[in-house]
Amino acid sequence: MNRQIIVIIMFGSILNFFGCKGQAGKDEAASGKDSVNKQILSSFEDFKNRPVHRVLTMEILDSVSDDNLEQTIIDNLYAKLEAGISYEKHYQIIKNLSAGRQAVFATWALEGEVNNGGFNQYFYNFTSSGQYAEEARDGFRLIGADKLADLTQGAIDMVMKNAKHLSKFRDGTLESFSKSYDDNPLNDLDDAFYELGKTENISQLRIKYIKAHKGEFIDR
Repeated sequence: MNRQIIVIIMFGSILNFFGCKGQAGKDEAASGKDSVNKQILSSFEDFKNRPVHRVLTMEILDSVSDDNLEQTIIDNLYAKLEAGISYEKHYQIIKNLSAGRQAVFATWALEGEVNNGGFNQYFYNFTSSGQYAEEARDGFRLIGADKLADLTQGAIDMVMKNAKHLSKFRDGTLESFSKSYDDNPLNDLDDAFYELGKTENISQLRIKYIKAHKGEFIDR
């Protein structure tokens, strides 16, 4: 959809350059933009109204397309984490699941946090996502992302080594969180993570593992 927007903009620029922009050109561009906006809204509505399966069966997994398989697993896992209970209990719930489910949950959490705010954010949110760091490391290894597993272990080692320094910023304030990025040794690992993402597609690796081990993801 982003490509369509770019094409519309480029098309308009070309018409301007040659002096060909008229009412017809305006109408066509407006129509194109409306079409893109409708597609975006449709995609958002489809995602918002997607089915969430609290209980997964083999029949359900077999019926889900590859494009939706990963999200189906994640939705099922989050459905198991009841609202109002502590993150510690969430952790125990996840730890009681299969290795495959732990791998999908933990690598998904790490990927999302690091892409959003780097390894510093991931470990700063220790009680929500950072507490799954070892599970993420093992999960990367399980799905075949060995370099990402090694990088995650390096991040864990760095956090342990600098625990005293990093703990100074854990007072829960936005100001401290912002300051925690200053001279943070974890910052250097972010670029390495993004570079690895160019050669190791985590989502595809997760989907490949799920398809090959569906029995690990059903509720017996």
